[in-house]
Amino acid sequence: MIESAHLKIMIALQEKGTLTQAADALCLTQSALSHQIRYLEKKLNVKLWQRCGRRLRLTPAGELLLQAALQVVPLLNQTEQSLKAFGEGLQGVLRIGVECYPCHEWLTQVVGDFLQLAPNIDIDIIRQFQFSGREGLLNHHVDLLITPDISEHGLLQHISLFDYELVLLISEKHSLAAQDKITAKQLEKEVLFTFPVEQQRLEVFRSFLWPEKAQLKSHKQIESLAIMLQMVEHQRGVCVLPQWLADSYSEQYKVKRLRLGEKGVFSTLYACIKTEDKAVPYINEFIKLGKVSPL
Repeated sequence: MIESAHLKIMIALQEKGTLTQAADALCLTQSALSHQIRYLEKKLNVKLWQRCGRRLRLTPAGELLLQAALQVVPLLNQTEQSLKAFGEGLQGVLRIGVECYPCHEWLTQVVGDFLQLAPNIDIDIIRQFQFSGREGLLNHHVDLLITPDISEHGLLQHISLFDYELVLLISEKHSLAAQDKITAKQLEKEVLFTFPVEQQRLEVFRSFLWPEKAQLKSHKQIESLAIMLQMVEHQRGVCVLPQWLADSYSEQYKVKRLRLGEKGVFSTLYACIKTEDKAVPYINEFIKLGKVSPL
């Protein structure tokens, strides 16, 4: 039977490259590590490594076992951490995935409050995914996902944090600056700046532009909020932001806020977790803090 110690050996050898460095990382002697390697190869009846000078190179069989190790070991580590954290106040790590570009200020406040409330729980914030947020949760790469989207899945649970209105920001010198609201058709001559998110996930497209079959002059994606607002201020285009975020920057830039349509466009921010984690105390504490709207 393959044991977790064997999988950790695979990862250590891949990361360190030599027996000496891998043995140090695993707190083993080099001879003890060599013995375990030989034992594992004999047990599996297959060569896992080939020597290339002082370094070891994985065989195809070794590559297969390494890929399994890279998936299983993080899962085992996270499971162990979660079990320890079931008792309040125990050491733990809350890994938060973020699929909400404009949530920085809100998240900063929530994290600050959480760190004071739970001093023994560390936090990792993961913004750039090599996977979707849902896959990150299901594969145990993150424990909680902040997202404006609901992705139905039997193993996941979405908890509403707060609702917010999306508003259009234009330059104070824009020809539409005298208005308080705007129609979808009035945006057809505009360049729309958004954060780098697919159109099908942006509420301004789904609930405002597409239902009216409105076609923009152009859609450009910008990661930096400050650059986006500077572009709007100098009449290079317009952008859509949550109202609470637009209000917090209204005094720094010469921009005006307009409502999208007669009734406005609204969205909801969610915390998504695995259903199996809904009883974890520190996750529930973070969600409770996150329900405070930044309005």
